[in-house]
Amino acid sequence: MQQLHITFIGGGNMAEALIAGLIRSGHAASHLVVTDIRQERLGQLNQKYGVFTHTDNSKAVSIADVIVLAVKPQQMQKVISDLGSDLQQGSTLISIAAGVEIDAIKSHLGRADVQIVRVMPNTPALVGAGISVLFSDSDALHHQRAEYVLAASGETAWVDHENLLHAVTAVSGSGPAYFFLLAEVIQAAGVKLGLSEELSEKLAAQTAAGAGKMLAESGRKAEELRHQVTSPGGTTQAALDVMYENGLPGAVRKGVLAASRRSKELG
Repeated sequence: MQQLHITFIGGGNMAEALIAGLIRSGHAASHLVVTDIRQERLGQLNQKYGVFTHTDNSKAVSIADVIVLAVKPQQMQKVISDLGSDLQQGSTLISIAAGVEIDAIKSHLGRADVQIVRVMPNTPALVGAGISVLFSDSDALHHQRAEYVLAASGETAWVDHENLLHAVTAVSGSGPAYFFLLAEVIQAAGVKLGLSEELSEKLAAQTAAGAGKMLAESGRKAEELRHQVTSPGGTTQAALDVMYENGLPGAVRKGVLAASRRSKELG
């Protein structure tokens, strides 16, 4: 797998996260190519990681075993409409664009024989702590290639039905922003209570990191962990009572559903 030639179409944050992860795992930078319309961005990626860069998508795709479409859903059709004839037979196409289904990608490419894996990653991949959920109806080789690329930046999981990626997008793809918003609110509340901004930020960040680690590694469900830290009549109970009274759980549920609907619209 480390000998695969991998081309990234789009050099944004998620592409950088995957590139960094691959290089950390031992993949040679000389086997990685990135294209982007921003020359400055290409220069940054070349200087930081030693990867090859290109502004011609067709040439970059023609030499690749694996192509990662790291462009926004709204840009997908324009970016890939002329690439169909340039794809190597047997190459693996990985799309991380929210909402854009496999049949639509094949239609844009003008080829029905392309082997496509759809992925919904999330931004913690930037620090090697992402979670990527994959779907494909291709064979095991293309599953293995996609798993190799995404596992370099965090955990992976698979779903059996493509339409479940809308829910994945809503829960984990957009999910980091929900936690960042909660941390932002907690930080501001700490400052209002008299803490310095620096200390309040540190407390919120480390509390989020510790709670996340407990949730990921304790083997206990979120509800159980919440009950564990909530003493009847105590400070945590007082806070949660007010949060429930003000509709926090309902607002979060509605937000997640809105993200799922938007994912479908983008497709």
